[in-house]
Amino acid sequence: QNRPLNSQNVADSLQKYNLKKASIQKALDSLADSGKISFKEYGKQKIYLARQDQFNIPNNEELASMKEENAKLQEHLDQQKKAITEVEGEIKSLQSNLTLEQIHDKEAKLRKEVKEMEDKLVKLRGGVTLVRPEEKKTIEAMYSEKISLWRRRKRMFKDLWDAITENSPKDLKEFKEELGIEYDEDVGVNLQSVSELLQHGKKRARGQ
Repeated sequence: QNRPLNSQNVADSLQKYNLKKASIQKALDSLADSGKISFKEYGKQKIYLARQDQFNIPNNEELASMKEENAKLQEHLDQQKKAITEVEGEIKSLQSNLTLEQIHDKEAKLRKEVKEMEDKLVKLRGGVTLVRPEEKKTIEAMYSEKISLWRRRKRMFKDLWDAITENSPKDLKEFKEELGIEYDEDVGVNLQSVSELLQHGKKRARGQ
């Protein structure tokens, strides 16, 4: 490092070599005596310096040229980093793609699913009943029961809500959010439209 250093600075920098400060002081004095480095004394403190005559000091023109070269190297480095990032992205993309064996397996699975769907479609077009009448009747009865229960609970809630909030000074929307209450519409369902599905199914069955 081309800067003034005392023996402690040098010792701190060479800690990993387990060198003792006394040995470092001796080495510095020896280098100074041989003229390889120079030193200045400030009281009892010795400051050691690299001999400046060993360095080629660049002039302003050389410094400008070095700065220009440094800028070009930095630009080249940035381009290389960008290229590396692009290659790494391409590698990740390739690693996420299916192998040829996996593609064949997926193709076979999809062909099987398509065949099953086509067979089912042929049966439906041929008028084959896939659900027995008794099963359909049981499902419709269960569906109807759930809708009735839904409608009854909706009515019970409305009666209770109206009674609770009749004389409440609170903003009803804020009160509802405070209690964590969600209406059917808040979660994208509608009792009326669900009820109509059952009626539509019955009408279609009678039409057939």
